[in-house]
Amino acid sequence: MADRRNDRENGPRGSRRPANPRGARPRAAAAGRPTGRSAPGATAPRENGKAKPKLTGRAAILLVVLTVLAVSYASSMRAWMQQREHIADLRAQIDKSESQISKLEREKRRLDDDAYVVQQARERFNYVFPGEKSYRVLDENGDPVDLAAPLPDAPTPEAEVPPAWWDTAWQSVQLAGNPPTDEEAPAEKLEAPKQ
Repeated sequence: MADRRNDRENGPRGSRRPANPRGARPRAAAAGRPTGRSAPGATAPRENGKAKPKLTGRAAILLVVLTVLAVSYASSMRAWMQQREHIADLRAQIDKSESQISKLEREKRRLDDDAYVVQQARERFNYVFPGEKSYRVLDENGDPVDLAAPLPDAPTPEAEVPPAWWDTAWQSVQLAGNPPTDEEAPAEKLEAPKQ
């Protein structure tokens, strides 16, 4: 049993190693640090007191796999978003085409009505029935005036600005103190009209 203890302390028989190659006491015990291997994911101590993160091979592989998954997911998401946008554009085009189709069908139904055809012939081509008279309005240059052209607005007269109330009140005060003299004085006696 003593041989086994010596083997553990000094190594296998025949190779005598000192317990501490430098001949000093162990550093870990002297510094108060734990000895032996650290747990996975733990940080290895540095000499200046700061902990250095320890990156294992498994952690590096996991990081690479997560990065590849994120890149592939991002490209798939971008393609999905582009497809959704393309679908929305196509739906908008379909709605626009359907509204144009319904408008053209409504116009086709209107052209089957004789009264609408007569109205369009009068408006677009200035056609009249035999015996009717057609008049054209000309502008100052002799060119025909378009019926849809807006008429120019009549010039608005400039509004007279009334005097301020304080000016009117002051004029009445001045008139009360100095009545006008150029007017004729009223007659003192009124005469009855002659009959």
